[in-house]
Amino acid sequence: MAAVTATAAAVALLASAGGASALAASGARQPGPDGGLARFEQQKITWHDCRTGPDDAIGAQLEAAGARCAEVTVPLDHARPDGPAIEVAISRLRATDPGRRRGALLINPGGPGDPGRIYAPLLKATMPTLAARYDLIGMDPRFTGRSTPLNCHWPIGDYVRSTGHDRRGFDRIAAQAQDLASRCAGLREMLPHASARATARDMDLIRAALGEPKLSYLGGSYGTYLGAVYMQLFPARADRFVLDSALDPAAAGPGYARPMGPYLAKALKEWAGWAARHHGRYRLGSTTARVLATVGRIDRAAARTPLRIGRYRVDTHVFPAILLLSLGRDSEQAYAALAADLQVLDDAARGAEITSAPSLEEGLAYLSSPETDGAGSARMAITCADGPASRDVDAYYRDIQAHRADEPLFGPLTRAMNLPCAFWPASAAEPPTRIRNDVPALIVGASGDPKTPYPGQRAMHRALSGSRMVTVRGAFRHLVSGVFTATRNACVDDAVGRYLLDGVLPAEDTVCADAPAR
Repeated sequence: MAAVTATAAAVALLASAGGASALAASGARQPGPDGGLARFEQQKITWHDCRTGPDDAIGAQLEAAGARCAEVTVPLDHARPDGPAIEVAISRLRATDPGRRRGALLINPGGPGDPGRIYAPLLKATMPTLAARYDLIGMDPRFTGRSTPLNCHWPIGDYVRSTGHDRRGFDRIAAQAQDLASRCAGLREMLPHASARATARDMDLIRAALGEPKLSYLGGSYGTYLGAVYMQLFPARADRFVLDSALDPAAAGPGYARPMGPYLAKALKEWAGWAARHHGRYRLGSTTARVLATVGRIDRAAARTPLRIGRYRVDTHVFPAILLLSLGRDSEQAYAALAADLQVLDDAARGAEITSAPSLEEGLAYLSSPETDGAGSARMAITCADGPASRDVDAYYRDIQAHRADEPLFGPLTRAMNLPCAFWPASAAEPPTRIRNDVPALIVGASGDPKTPYPGQRAMHRALSGSRMVTVRGAFRHLVSGVFTATRNACVDDAVGRYLLDGVLPAEDTVCADAPAR
């Protein structure tokens, strides 16, 4: 399951120069007269070897690329800077052309909660012209990666599960969600401070500690919302911001996945057309309709009896999750990986004994193994802190039922994907940020993105009235800029490079053909 594995392997409180009125308008919390943040802003960063031991693969990659790593101390609660403190882990690659250096560029891959230290060397490798002009900063957001951890020790490493075909299946997943939430109860002191607002303030303290007057930024997926929150809280400190595959700012929080269903279905149909053209290799159906019928047959078989794949079982709760994690990449390699996985699952649905399917089993291990580093519980903590969630569990079921006919496969997954928030043991310290400003930014994305659907990208564009948008027409991928995807587009990369290097936004919104970079 190469596609699923790739998904697996796939942060200031002072007002900006707009004065107290801008601070009040942003909803930022105001501490004492001097903010109490001077000790954090003026801290000395101690850079060190990125490796923590012989088995630290990410540390070794960072070291091989010439990066140095550090920990920046930030308040747990930015409204109480004299209270408990935590650490945020960062990496840095210095600009390779220091004579033309123009500042620091922080990269965030999204998630929410994906560690980002490794993205400094990844960006250097894919866009060396940016590495020449910027110090590249990778960050593990608070509670993730090498930063102060938030680990609820969940029995499954990934909480993504469909609620299935009926009320019995829904109740099973709701009980699992309640259990997962209860395991985080001992971390009530940390949970309210996991939001994008807290992480954006961490980012501004990192900027200050680095001695930078402004911060440039490249964020993907959820990282676009984090970037927009920073722009809202610190508009005078936001330099050049690029947002790849933007999240609808009004959907951030527990409901971010609800709109995905129809767009996942469109992406699945696009893949099915590819599979039909390769029927001789994968035997999934000679037409798009027949391939989709095969997908439906697998789903129904998994609902009756879990499919045996080596030592794993694929049931009605897991099968749609496999599709969700696999869709969003539309390259030949990604499509072939999904086809190979479904070929195995179709054989199992027909009663064949599957003794070995290494790629698929690797992905199933990711979905079913207990979490070791707290990645799943940290992602959920961030999601639950970013916005309110209904505590009426039956409301989730009614929502699924209302869309059962038009979203039969993905609705039971996306409309309850963040169900643990209904049982979450702590409330967010602050209300969500209302995104509405005219700070310049570049937004790039694909018209067929199944994970941050295009209407939501357009909503972010409207909320950021100073932005320009570059769209890859006809692409069914999530993330389109070079650092985040192997399916690169020259038109997108040129726009990103021109803005970050020269500060030039497109004169108007632009459409790119779905052509790979040479």
